[in-house]
Amino acid sequence: MNDFTLQSIAADLVPSNYLSVANNARVSRDKQVKVLLEKKKLPDHGWENGTIEYLIDGLALLDSNNFPNRCGVGEREARVVCELVRKRHYGFAHGIGRSGNLTEAQPKAAGSTIMANLTNCLVLDLLREMGIRSCKRALLVPLATGMSVMMVLTALKVSRPEARYVLWSRIDQKSCFKSIVTAGLIPVVIDTVPVEERGDPMLGTNVQAFRDKVEELGAANVCCILSTTSCFAPRTCDQVAQLADLCRCKEIPHVVNNAYGLQSSYLTHQIEQAGRLGRVDAFVQSTDKNLLVPVGGAIIAGFDPAIIEQIAALYPGRASSSQSLDVLMTLLSLGKTGYQKLVAERKQLHQHLLEQLTVVAKQHGESAISGRNPISVALTLRSFGENAPMIGSMLHRRGVSGCRVVTGRETKIIAGHTFGAWSSHSSDGEYVGPYLTASAALGVTREEIDTFAKKLQQVLKEQRVGGGENSELNNQIKEMTVV
Repeated sequence: MNDFTLQSIAADLVPSNYLSVANNARVSRDKQVKVLLEKKKLPDHGWENGTIEYLIDGLALLDSNNFPNRCGVGEREARVVCELVRKRHYGFAHGIGRSGNLTEAQPKAAGSTIMANLTNCLVLDLLREMGIRSCKRALLVPLATGMSVMMVLTALKVSRPEARYVLWSRIDQKSCFKSIVTAGLIPVVIDTVPVEERGDPMLGTNVQAFRDKVEELGAANVCCILSTTSCFAPRTCDQVAQLADLCRCKEIPHVVNNAYGLQSSYLTHQIEQAGRLGRVDAFVQSTDKNLLVPVGGAIIAGFDPAIIEQIAALYPGRASSSQSLDVLMTLLSLGKTGYQKLVAERKQLHQHLLEQLTVVAKQHGESAISGRNPISVALTLRSFGENAPMIGSMLHRRGVSGCRVVTGRETKIIAGHTFGAWSSHSSDGEYVGPYLTASAALGVTREEIDTFAKKLQQVLKEQRVGGGENSELNNQIKEMTVV
């Protein structure tokens, strides 16, 4: 309702003084929405649910499928047969983008277009708030991180048709490697090298190997360099600033996989420095990891708006608006202070995780290592020998998820390329030896970390006394058969 409608309400329906109070609340909501649409910035404080739905419902009513006098005779009229599905999407069904461009407006969907563009503005504001202040453009895409990286690489391939190679700093995550192959490019794996950070043995960027490979292949034949910020310890953040400087000098595009790095001010600072001192064409981060929404979206951002627009124009057809809706509602519910609080808590909990694993490590003659990795911690398992793999399965059976055990002896073949010592992020699987990793990612709680440390301690003790997985299974069978 607006002022004109409220003025038409007869006095016998509600006393005028009651109506005045109610109208003041409506005006307050309208003011919040007006400020948001004008400034296109994250609110300082999160909105309550009623105001968020007030905005979302209002935008949805601007789409043609929700017009009261609609008469659709096209092949795509945003018809939704299931009422549960319609409610789940708040009446949005047209999607975003048009004619293969994610940022182009739709004549049938003014509300969806506003929602998508507003979400991109708020995401850009968030990136700047998190430390990437020089960022000029951000694009939310309904694709997970690997597919989003592939989309970026494909766009770069169009602008450099003669270039075939992507120089990739090895990180043992299948999606990263597959994104290069899917883009029709040839991956050149640059192995990591041992480094020491804060006294911990870590694996980092072999910058000299990148320089040598560029000279060997020729800069004109290199489509881009693909680096990574967020990763599992003992892998550490790539030297993105040094790689950016190399790309600037050799005029080679540079893409940064920042999958879950938005939640760390240390990692966002690395990207900011790389963009200011060298060349970064685009950096990609996941929405589910950094914004705590369902899987399926990513943020592609950069320091040159033209490059991001080129990527947006590459998308074939329309795209789902679900990710934009999820992110918009989440950002409005958190506001700047809400997100900053989550990030600050996560940073403290990472230190708590490191402290807990350090206690466990000392009791078993092992080491907890994190170096400058701001999210993940590794715990060596050298003294457990062949029993190390069992530790992972035993933890899983106790309800621990996300923790992985690396032996350094597994071989993995991906798209015809053989990776030795898979999951070690290096061909030298003996550098750290067997270990397990755990992360303090955004949204983790202190209780989860304490419970994990307790269960880990139990599992390691069982291994020490020769219990192991087989003994555990036997005990369970005995319990089941005892009447």
